[in-house]
Amino acid sequence: MSRSGHFAVVTGASTGIGFELARLAVEDGHDVLIVAEEAAIKAAGAKLSTAAAAAVETLRADLATEHGVAELFERIGARRVDYFMANAGVGLGHAFLDQEWDEIERVIDLNVKGTTATLQRVLRDMVARGQGRVLVTGSIAGMIPGSYQAVYNASKAYLDNLSLALGSELDDTGVTVTCLRPGPVDTPFFERAHMEDTPVGQDDGKADPAKVARDGYDAMMKGESGITSGFMNKVQAALTGVLPEPVLAQMHRRMAEPEGEE
Repeated sequence: MSRSGHFAVVTGASTGIGFELARLAVEDGHDVLIVAEEAAIKAAGAKLSTAAAAAVETLRADLATEHGVAELFERIGARRVDYFMANAGVGLGHAFLDQEWDEIERVIDLNVKGTTATLQRVLRDMVARGQGRVLVTGSIAGMIPGSYQAVYNASKAYLDNLSLALGSELDDTGVTVTCLRPGPVDTPFFERAHMEDTPVGQDDGKADPAKVARDGYDAMMKGESGITSGFMNKVQAALTGVLPEPVLAQMHRRMAEPEGEE
């Protein structure tokens, strides 16, 4: 493998989909900067570096904060970002009224504010030079009223819509925005979201993050507007355009309601 001369940035890359996206970029010979708030980003970088001919950099930064976003772009500096994969995000399960405000605020600050801030900055640079590809990790959760995941699903609805709108606005600029919409994926997401006691959290049939990442990465490289990863997720996404919202909310409740709640 030889270096491509291209530079990719992947946020939320310490584990799961983000790590797998970074791995694909490394395999293509791109220099990569991976970012996450947790210390595990260092180990992820070391693991990627063992098979890399290109450079792999790590940055521990909290993109839920203005300081973290500033740290990211200070590290990028004057370099041209060819591929930007906005994967950083956090989930939150249980009933809305039982959630702590600081956890709700973090979902909004990271999933919505942080992602929006990074996208605007990177897209301005891409459009100025007339070239670049962006991938945003949304979710089919954004298409469903999220009983027992209300704030998280709302944040993903925002990202799904933002991605598609930006893709339309940037038509004919040489820059593309692709929205990746997976369903449940086998990552630490459910543990971090306090959802180990839910049917979806305990389900052994979650998608392989490597497969989901491959779907999103390939769609980004082709400049597609969006992709729903997984056949059953495509079916579920189709149903959202047919079933009434209260029915969809009840369907989601059966997946996300913690054990012992009524």
